[in-house]
Amino acid sequence: MNLSPAVDAEKWRNDHADKPIVEFIHVSFASGGHTVLDDISFKINRGETKILLGPSGSGKSVLLKLTDGLLTPDDGTVRVFGKDLASLQQAELFALRQNVGIVFQDGALFDSLSVRDNVAYQLIENKIPQQEIESRVLDVLRFVDLEDKINAFPPELSGGMQRRVAVARAIIGKPDLLLYDSPTGGLDPVTSETIMELVIKQRDVRGSSSLLITERLQDAFLCPTHRFDQGSGKLIRLPDGQEDKNTTFLVLNNGKFLFDGSTLDLVHSNDRYIRSFLDLPN
Repeated sequence: MNLSPAVDAEKWRNDHADKPIVEFIHVSFASGGHTVLDDISFKINRGETKILLGPSGSGKSVLLKLTDGLLTPDDGTVRVFGKDLASLQQAELFALRQNVGIVFQDGALFDSLSVRDNVAYQLIENKIPQQEIESRVLDVLRFVDLEDKINAFPPELSGGMQRRVAVARAIIGKPDLLLYDSPTGGLDPVTSETIMELVIKQRDVRGSSSLLITERLQDAFLCPTHRFDQGSGKLIRLPDGQEDKNTTFLVLNNGKFLFDGSTLDLVHSNDRYIRSFLDLPN
């Protein structure tokens, strides 16, 4: 996909294979006189899934909006694909976003559009040839196991199906970065696991980099402890003591990071807040 003038995706992959997809450098952000994020720094490397944990109101969604350039930091630098977002013109920022897929908590589908047109929306806006649109829509609907709902409308679908359509819409542009804003919020446990299976499938089959916000610990820990098996089309639990090395955690509280690291280090953290948040014995 050509993302000129902001970033040519293929050129970026070739020239910056070892560079972070996302980088926050001493970022601070305040709203209404309240400090939301206070001097935070972290990186998301190619192929890495970062799971962002923290209590409601801790600034998780603000961090995601900063990553997509919907908000601008008061201090510090946010780089995506090596580009300082604050330095980009509106057209450049729009072009960069073509290589970022977002799954919102409520799905954010258009009720008046069919599943096909919801999923194809970005491609239609970018005037992609019709034949290619049809092929790519079918491809992503197969990926989320909803090919038979292509002509349905969102109000005709269950909440879980709507969220799967939202995932299909997010990945149709073959983005190098996916942002998940509480994709299982409001769903029952069984349906939530179905959505998380898609997150893991996208990680393991297509190697996407992602930032995942969740307040559901069971969803968070499904990612590092399972892999998607293409042969069976199902999640497989990793043996005890093993974890997916490309899945790591961030813990945010009161505008600061308390943790940035592996699953094993997280569950063995001595931080009293983290142990309480994870419901671990002190």
